[in-house]
Formats: sequence, C-alpha cells, structure tokens
Amino acid sequence: MLIPDLVGNGEPFISLEFFPPRNEEAMPVFLDTVQRLSRLKPLFAAVTSGAGGDGATGTLQTAQDLCEKQGLTVMPHMTCVRNDPSSIAAQVREMRSCGIRNVLAVRGDFPDGMASAPEGLRHASDLVQRVHEADESLCVGVAAYPDTHPESSSVDQDIEYLRLKFEAGADFAVTQLFFDNRKYFDMVERLAAKGCTKLVIPSVLPIRSLGQVRRLMSLCSTPIPGKLLAALETAHAKGGEQAVREVGADYAATQVRGLVDAGAPGVHLYPFNRAGLCLDVVERAGLMPN
Repeated sequence: MLIPDLVGNGEPFISLEFFPPRNEEAMPVFLDTVQRLSRLKPLFAAVTSGAGGDGATGTLQTAQDLCEKQGLTVMPHMTCVRNDPSSIAAQVREMRSCGIRNVLAVRGDFPDGMASAPEGLRHASDLVQRVHEADESLCVGVAAYPDTHPESSSVDQDIEYLRLKFEAGADFAVTQLFFDNRKYFDMVERLAAKGCTKLVIPSVLPIRSLGQVRRLMSLCSTPIPGKLLAALETAHAKGGEQAVREVGADYAATQVRGLVDAGAPGVHLYPFNRAGLCLDVVERAGLMPN
C-alpha cells in the first residue's frame, strides 16, 4: 500500500529505518531483529543505501525480504549519488517487479573525491521528477530537515527547497533526526504557510551510547541540546554506557510522546538494526500496540 494512505486512520504510528545487513550470513540475525520489532506493528520499514550511495542492490534485496518474509510495507532509499538519469527507469522497473510501491528519493552523501551529484540529478527534486516520469504510480517520499540542511543559507530557503520537492511530485516527507520538537512543528507550519500540507513524518533517534553522540556531532549538523549532552556525559561518568542508554531512552520517549500529543501523525525511529532500545522507548512513551 501507499504510505500516505496507511496514515489515514488517525491513530499515531511507529515506522522504522533499517540498513542492509553486511552479507548474506548476517540476514538471519537481521530478520530475527525485525521479527522482534514487529511488536510495534510498524506502518512501514525504510531501508537505507550505504554511505555515498553504496549498497543499492543490498537495499532493494533487503526491502524485498522484509516485504516477502515479514509482510512489511517497505520504502527503499534511492539516491542521486552514483546514479545517472538513464539508470532511474530501470531501477524503478525493478522495484515494481518486486512489488514495491514506495521509495524515498534523496540526494545522498558524497563519497570521497566527489563534489556534486551527476548532471540531471543534482538535487532530490530532480530524482523525484525522474521517478515519476518512469512510473507515476510509485509513491515518492523525500527528506525534510527540521534543523535545516547544512548547505541551506536560511530556514526559509530550506523550506522552499522542501516545497520544490513536493512540487516536483513528492507525496510525503520523512525528517532527518532532531532533538527539539519545536523545530519540527515550526517547519510544518512554515510549509503550510507556503500552501503545502502534505504528510511530514518526524524522526527520532534513541541514543544508545556517548560514542554515538560524538559521531553524530562530527558527521551531521543536527545540534544536540546542551542539557541533553551534559546529562549523557554525567551518566557515562557515573554508570557507563548502560546509564547513557537510560538517559537516551527517557529523552527519546519524552520526545516521541510530545510529538504525538502535539499532533504529529506518528514517529519514525532508528533502531540501528537492534530491537531492544526502540521497544523500550515505545513502551516508555505509552505507545506499545495492544
């Protein structure tokens, strides 16, 4: 089914993001993790591409396995990076032959030595347009940035880029992770002021370790609130990574509950191919399905 259609009942949902297992031998453990997370009755499962666009084949195969073996609605990622305009139609045909109806179109991160995406696929909006040209029935999601994209010069410019992705044919958006719920609702309001009220799904990252936070701080532009960082560092000093996990779970659960209570349609979670922390967060947030 198409993801926006699944949201129509008004009940808050959980969706999940996975990355393809490293090799075929890792697939049974991966599918066991997915099975454990099935308790959440996820609305859909997104499957990422590798850094710099690697892993496209693994992405589609993993999505197909989740669909066929776990019965999930899936949304593989498709990137501009390491693609070219002539390859999009073939990839879309392959997705449709696997029964896939939803895709997330993103520019992707540049690999070392690459400064821009190929001509004709410079922006996610270009990819959205080409996917629709290949198959108008495919439901296309895009990325949204509550903290603005690091290459945007202002919040207004970032909202305009998001609007352009919708104008190119995107059906919904999934945000990058953020830690301040006000940023999400401000983004949705600014988008609505431009006449666009399409579905925007907020994403939450349950923090599991101090090392994970430090990697985030070095790799992405998402600001971590000072109080949260201080609480994580204090927890690590007193109780190690298990104490950090507790702080992270509490913060994520509060964030998830706050989003839903304030009107978000649901929440997209990053399990990092592990089940325990996401199950804990949803339980703490009081959103565990019956």
